Amino acid sequence: MITSVFKKYTPINLIFVIILLLVFFLIYQFQDLSWTNSAISILKKTALFFILLGSVFLTDFIVKKNGMCKDSTYTIFFFFLFFLFFPSVLNNTNLIVSNLFVLLALRRLVSLQSLKASKEKIFDASLWIFLASLFYFWSILFIILVFISIIFHVARDYRNWVLPFIAFFVAGIISVFFSMILYNNAFGFINTNVVMNFKIDYFKNNYQNMALSIYATVVLFFVVSMFISLSNKPQVLHTSFKKIIGFFFIGVLIFVVSSNKSNDLLLFTMAPLSIMATSHIETKQLKLKQEMVLFVLIACSLFAFFSQL
Repeated sequence: MITSVFKKYTPINLIFVIILLLVFFLIYQFQDLSWTNSAISILKKTALFFILLGSVFLTDFIVKKNGMCKDSTYTIFFFFLFFLFFPSVLNNTNLIVSNLFVLLALRRLVSLQSLKASKEKIFDASLWIFLASLFYFWSILFIILVFISIIFHVARDYRNWVLPFIAFFVAGIISVFFSMILYNNAFGFINTNVVMNFKIDYFKNNYQNMALSIYATVVLFFVVSMFISLSNKPQVLHTSFKKIIGFFFIGVLIFVVSSNKSNDLLLFTMAPLSIMATSHIETKQLKLKQEMVLFVLIACSLFAFFSQL
């Protein structure tokens, strides 16, 4: 029954998911009403919600534009459910903006398969990633995906290997300007943000630990499913799904190396995981199995959300 609702891509389904996201966004924001006392704060929260919504629909656009899923609303619904695992991310403006920028980069990299305007796409993707790093430095690691994409499609033209460095130079100028304003120091941004920490001991309560454990189990299930089913995908889509897998593991790497570690950092894994979850649910299987997977995921996400309020 649940799968039947999201099996189709209809305006009603889209509105339903948008309302769900808005309701849970407001539930979390209403824990502290101090932001309602300022018009600027209200505008910031409104903008944050629309950036969040943009990330969800951009992910859906990527998979549909490149034929990676059927005409359903599974991807946006899964993305919404994954947000619920770590509600504190709904207040993390820098991460949400950074994630939107790397998704814009992913859009260009996945479309690189057409081999049309490949140089423009490589440059754009690189620039988006470097701009994302201004909001959260370690998102710069997504540049690895740019070089992976070059290897997949346009490795023979040496100019393609130079383009990310040109984008780095452009972003570097912006970074220095950004650093001078915030830190009164050309390298203040780098000195403050380029810090690594591999320890995972940041939990404020057991519910955060539990949410991470459940999320890790969900991740394991869908990633294993993705690897098992990859050979059954159309050959033309193999490189696109490999980029999604690469994107996911880079997101995990960012979580591992970041110094100011928190569950919020797993935001970078949610878009690719939503795509992998959609791929799993759309695989031919017993309807009962599909219903069970979706029901269990909904129950886990709701538990994780309300237990952390």
